[in-house]
Amino acid sequence: MTWLSIIIAGLLTYFTRMAMIALVGREMLSERVKEVLAYVPSAVFPAIIFPAIFINDYGTFVEIHDPKIFAAIIAIIVGFFSKSIISTILSGLFSYWILVFFIFN
Repeated sequence: MTWLSIIIAGLLTYFTRMAMIALVGREMLSERVKEVLAYVPSAVFPAIIFPAIFINDYGTFVEIHDPKIFAAIIAIIVGFFSKSIISTILSGLFSYWILVFFIFN
């Protein structure tokens, strides 16, 4: 019964999201709506990343000397100058690994 519930919930979620993609064409949206929707990824990404950087496992804010904060600052600087998502992500990851394994060890 549990597996059936999970499968039904997954199918309902899939079809409700797929219906929005399949039934609403680009020509149906006005230019204003397209402009607003262009900002959605930029608004959602910080909401996903903020808790991972600034909140620890106990639900409290991290200290200022946490390596995640320094890696995020490096990634922001690289992203600002490079305008590349891949280089921003990789610089954040590599700087975090270097900070954790070599400097804050």
